[in-house]
Amino acid sequence: MINFDANAVVHINESLSADQIHDIERELSGVRGVVSACAHVKTPHLLVVDYDPQAIHSRELLRHFERSGLHAALIGGI
Repeated sequence: MINFDANAVVHINESLSADQIHDIERELSGVRGVVSACAHVKTPHLLVVDYDPQAIHSRELLRHFERSGLHAALIGGI
């Protein structure tokens, strides 16, 4: 059960296809502490990640992108 909720906006530097974005959304959504991850079709380089900061730190979110060979940066919270 998730008791705490935070949102982060992650900017992905690479240009990715819709399938690649969906794969990232699915992968992140399966990470312990991540509630959801989604990008809007008009801004596929921006991903909103809803997570429990007591279970995962925002820096760890970025490591998931790095391990996938992507360059990403936290640009803010919601």
